[in-house]
Amino acid sequence: MPSLWMLFASFAFAAMGAGVKLASEFYTTSELLFYRGLIGSVILLAIVRQQGGTFRTPFPKAHLWRSAVGVTSLWLWFFAISKLPLATAMTLNYMAPIWIAAWMFLLGWWTKTKHAEWPLVLAVGASFFGVTLVLQPAIASNQWLGGLAGVCSSVISAMAYMQVRKLGQMGEPEYRVVFYFSLTTALAGMAGVIGGDGAESGFPFHGHTLYGGLLLLGIGFAALMAQMAMTRAYRVGKVLVVANLQYTGIVFSSLWGLLLWGDRFDWHVWLGVGVILASGIAATFYNTRSTARGAVTEKTDPIASEL
Repeated sequence: MPSLWMLFASFAFAAMGAGVKLASEFYTTSELLFYRGLIGSVILLAIVRQQGGTFRTPFPKAHLWRSAVGVTSLWLWFFAISKLPLATAMTLNYMAPIWIAAWMFLLGWWTKTKHAEWPLVLAVGASFFGVTLVLQPAIASNQWLGGLAGVCSSVISAMAYMQVRKLGQMGEPEYRVVFYFSLTTALAGMAGVIGGDGAESGFPFHGHTLYGGLLLLGIGFAALMAQMAMTRAYRVGKVLVVANLQYTGIVFSSLWGLLLWGDRFDWHVWLGVGVILASGIAATFYNTRSTARGAVTEKTDPIASEL
């Protein structure tokens, strides 16, 4: 059952990505951030209020930092989705565990508290080779800006993951972490729209059609369902198994891309995806082994949101 929860979460995140790419034809990146955060905040607010939970927190500064980092990464990821094939953008985003492993290795090497684990070094190095393969079509078609945004998003999301883990170890429930992230996302999106990343003339927000409105609702609902399913999977499942199953999101996003946009990739792109996937699994194994299981599952999962 935990595996099914994780598979559903990966499918829902891929569906959210597909919705973002479709909606990017009608809305700017800041607008998508605003509606993504607003819908998630409203739904979660209603659920928590019904269950008698509270949003009062003793760690406002930690939430502010986590939310600021997460929103920055999410904005870059949405931008990358709008510019790149969905599978490419999703693959780059799934590099976050590799960055976490690289940071842990560099920190241990610098402080001389851990010896070099050369299989991990090989995995991190291979992942960079995989990125060069995956990004070749993007660079060739002058989509390098989207590729750069995707890579930067994965680096920053690694910081967000570590902050989420820290909040969990501090005793903060996952619903509170997700709520403040969603609320900050909405506020940041609104600021971006008012600041100029909105409609070119007149009212700063673009008007809605039935199709566009349904896409926005689908993005917010899919993201929230994915967060809840992922949290459930980490709570009741084996961390290593659940963490590795998240990489099925690359498969689901590839299928969405094939179905909706007819995406086709050369063999070197699929080789790059495979290298990144294998490197990510190796890095996830290292991260999981280096983290006490209780610190991850008793309070909150290490990846309680998509970023």
